[in-house]
Amino acid sequence: MVSLAGSQIPSPGQSPCAASAAARSQRRAGHSMRTIRSALLQPDSCPGSPHAMVDAADSDMENLTDSVIDFHLRELAATAGPAHPAAVAKSSSANAAATEMLELSRDFSDYSSFNSDISGELERLAAAAATPRSDAPEVGAVDLNELESMDLSVEAAPLERVEPFVLACVQALGPDAAPDARRTAAARIRLLAKHRSDIRELIGVSGAIPALVPLLRSTDPVAQESAVTALLNLSLEERNRSAITAAGAIKPLVYALRTGTAPAKQNAACALLSLSGIEENRATIGACGAIPPLVALLSAGSTRGKKDALTTLYRLCSARRNKERAVSAGAVVPLVHLIGERGSGTSEKAMVVLASLAGIVEGRDAVVEAGGIPALVETIEDGPVREREFAVVALLQLCTECPRNRALLVREGAIPPLVALSQSGSARAKHKAETLLGYLREQRQGGGGCRSVEPVAASSLAR
Repeated sequence: MVSLAGSQIPSPGQSPCAASAAARSQRRAGHSMRTIRSALLQPDSCPGSPHAMVDAADSDMENLTDSVIDFHLRELAATAGPAHPAAVAKSSSANAAATEMLELSRDFSDYSSFNSDISGELERLAAAAATPRSDAPEVGAVDLNELESMDLSVEAAPLERVEPFVLACVQALGPDAAPDARRTAAARIRLLAKHRSDIRELIGVSGAIPALVPLLRSTDPVAQESAVTALLNLSLEERNRSAITAAGAIKPLVYALRTGTAPAKQNAACALLSLSGIEENRATIGACGAIPPLVALLSAGSTRGKKDALTTLYRLCSARRNKERAVSAGAVVPLVHLIGERGSGTSEKAMVVLASLAGIVEGRDAVVEAGGIPALVETIEDGPVREREFAVVALLQLCTECPRNRALLVREGAIPPLVALSQSGSARAKHKAETLLGYLREQRQGGGGCRSVEPVAASSLAR
């Protein structure tokens, strides 16, 4: 759980603008995030394809009622406690390994220049501008419709000018406000939080976050989508993530991930990715049922939805329990299918997630059963240069502590392409191929089974 002690709440008589300025003087350098966009071939629907997994995932989601989620959260809270130093060291080592593996792909999760307008936001705002002005709430002399044409650059809109609009939006989000007023206010908060860090901080200390959370369960899809995206935009400011968590947003965000429009689901996945930057949130997000709908996005989502789901799954699966949940939710079959989507970056992401799931016995078994070894060997044979390296990482994770999988790899004809890669690939790819070839040459005595291993890290393979 996250304490409210670290949240910046304005004291009586202190304006949100002043509180925001104080917060900025103390904050750590934050990160923004960018969701990658690129063309992706849609998988064909056929028996045994990842589309067949959607019904199973939906069934899991239907069974995960609020009471079951609450039980999991109480169980999680009961088991939480001071960690043993050795466990902390092991966790730190595993996290470092996972981070290094993730960094193999610059495009996987780049927190450098995220643009939150990722779901047709501008088109919807343009459409909203055509609606009657009576839909927009007015508080005192502030007309929220002015935000549609306001220049929100730092020069044209200093915080002192923006603050009355933020306060008006917060007032319009109140529980006694009309539904139309709340929907419009959520859309305006979404717009205000889009570009500037200082405005996101201002909104974060104004009371808007707890006012937005109830809209995540709204039966109005427009209101729900605006609330989801507003919280996503606000979460780009590191200080706001704790406030969003403390406001109880994780469980409703998972609800929006399950029930929302396609853009709402995608933005909910991104919001959960942002909140998972707080390590303690990862177990909570998994316990709230986020894994099955993320798996469903792998199969039935848009191009961007699949990439968002892959990135979020990778982050969540740094927790072992979430690996187990992902395997149980049927994530491996669509991941193996996505390996064949060459040249878009999606294949790389799928292989990195597969390598993470292969860190547990159940994951390795599922990858083998789904035909993951032939797909990875084929990538090493004729895939693009970067994808070959990711394929070797995944195969190393599958084979490091599993002689049975090594035998399957030899039977699949992996030695010739691995030898070729060890001679002609990048320095990193050469060493990984040589390491895997070394495993294949070992004469093991018995012990044909497999056991859990930590993720294979780039550093562990360095010369």
